Amino acid sequence: MTMISRRTFGKAVTAATLAVSAPALIRSAKAQSFRYKFAHGFPLTHPLHAHLVAAAEQIGKDSNGGLRIEVFGSSQLGGDSQMMSQLRSGGVEFFTTAGLILSTFVPVASIYGMGFAFQNYDQVWKAIDGDLGDHIRSAFAKVGVHPFATVWDNGFRQISTGSQQIAKAADLKGLKLRVPVSPLYTSLFKALGAAPVNINLGEAYSALQTQLVDGQENPLVVFDTAKFYEVQKNISETNHIWDGSWLLAGKNAWSALPKDLQEIVTRNFDAEGLKQRAASAALNASLKEKLTVAGITFTRPDIESFKAELRRAGFYAEWRQKYDADAWKLLTKYTGELT
Repeated sequence: MTMISRRTFGKAVTAATLAVSAPALIRSAKAQSFRYKFAHGFPLTHPLHAHLVAAAEQIGKDSNGGLRIEVFGSSQLGGDSQMMSQLRSGGVEFFTTAGLILSTFVPVASIYGMGFAFQNYDQVWKAIDGDLGDHIRSAFAKVGVHPFATVWDNGFRQISTGSQQIAKAADLKGLKLRVPVSPLYTSLFKALGAAPVNINLGEAYSALQTQLVDGQENPLVVFDTAKFYEVQKNISETNHIWDGSWLLAGKNAWSALPKDLQEIVTRNFDAEGLKQRAASAALNASLKEKLTVAGITFTRPDIESFKAELRRAGFYAEWRQKYDADAWKLLTKYTGELT
């Protein structure tokens, strides 16, 4: 019978333990490696997409590959409504779009989109980065999504048409206007006498090209990157709504990330968001000259005629009743009374 020394036996046990533990250690390492999808509907040429890609790349570097995010733009994974459903079901882990579109899930998310409420960026950022934004963020959390603190910029929205120029509110009467899938957009343009048609951004160009609709409304950066100038020749500088894009994470996907990865994601999305704000504002400001050269006619409309028409139609009074009193009070703290 062969005798085994205590030392030899110890080595054998250690080796066996390591052999058994190795696969477990590998599995543990793999369990900490995440691959997430980020979906949005903006064109791939839109600066928001470029800054999302930059943020995703930095997150990959800062996490040493622990979290890799692939960004899918231009509605590759569906329309806004479909992508939001995927976010909530776990089909995608991150998603961004305007609060007015998200209002189909979180009604108060549309409150900053009251027609002609904000006059400039100074008002916008004080409200969105302040207590109005906090109020909206708390509402997102209640429906199973995690909102990031920094809202990205899409710019003030303008109305474009094929042939008709919009110089006053009355010029909108009967105009078939593409608007996003959002109750507030629909209500706003109905109150102004237009005939709004809900169409996702990815399908808007075709709707304009085939004249399913007469016009659309978007910030200049979207008008440019979506190449609407090929099928629209007039822009009315209404600045009727400021448009921001909320970055959201699915609740389960966010909870699955260790705290250190959550901090890396938050830091990079917020930092890149501030860069995107500056780039978006500068681009929107510079596009008028570029689009004029491309043959677009700009009109400065009578803004007061739009506000008067909305008050006459009871638009502000109606929507004030749709929001909780605290939300409306927070909005008008920055905009002044709208009724």
